[in-house]
Amino acid sequence: MEESLRVVLDTNVLLASRRSRHPESPNVEIFSRWEAGEFTFLYSHDIAIEYAEKLLEHGVAKEDIRQFLSLLRFLGEWVEIEFFHLRYYPEDSDDVAFLLTALNGDATHLVTYDEHLKKLVGLYLLAICEPLQFLKDCRSL
Repeated sequence: MEESLRVVLDTNVLLASRRSRHPESPNVEIFSRWEAGEFTFLYSHDIAIEYAEKLLEHGVAKEDIRQFLSLLRFLGEWVEIEFFHLRYYPEDSDDVAFLLTALNGDATHLVTYDEHLKKLVGLYLLAICEPLQFLKDCRSL
C-alpha cells in the first residue's frame, strides 16, 4: 500500500513559492506536486484567512488570491478543528493554527521555515521540516 502524505504548508512556504522566479525552486516544486495530486494539502478556516491576508499584504492581486483559494478548496482537504489542546505550544501564537490543523488532520508533515515551529521537532508524531526535507520525503515514495 502506498503511503499517503498529508501536509500543512506554513504561510512562509506559500509566500516563498510566489516570490520565486526559478521554475525549479523547491517551493514551486511543492505546489506543482500538490497540483499533480502527489500529496494532500490540509488547511483550516484560520489558515485560509492567514493565506489571504499575507498574500494581500505582500501585494498579490486579489484575483490571484481568489484563484489560489478556489484551487485550495477544490484540491485541498479542509480540516475541522475538533480538539484544541496542545501538549507543547509554539512560542508564536500565530503558529498555533498550523499545528492544530496538522494534528486534527492527521498530517504527516508540517512544512515551514519558521524557527518557532521547528523548535517542536520530535515533540509530535509528524515531521516538522523545511521544504527541501519534505521534497526528499515526497520523492522517496
